[in-house]
Amino acid sequence: MAEQSKDEQIGFHKGALSTLAKERAELSKILGIVEQLMQMHVGGLKELGVDLEAMAKESGKAAPAASGKSMDEMLK
Repeated sequence: MAEQSKDEQIGFHKGALSTLAKERAELSKILGIVEQLMQMHVGGLKELGVDLEAMAKESGKAAPAASGKSMDEMLK
């Protein structure tokens, strides 16, 4: 296998960084959409009288991952 020239290596790394930056931007958009959807569901639960803040305090103010409970388990 022939060794790549320095210019080819530089081009490869620049291309990879460009692609990864675009992927990161798309991932950020997806996270924004997921966050928006979660907030809509939180609002829906509040309208139905479910107090998620009280549930969080009741579970010891621990995050779901830290308490060993999944989000599904906390919402039951």
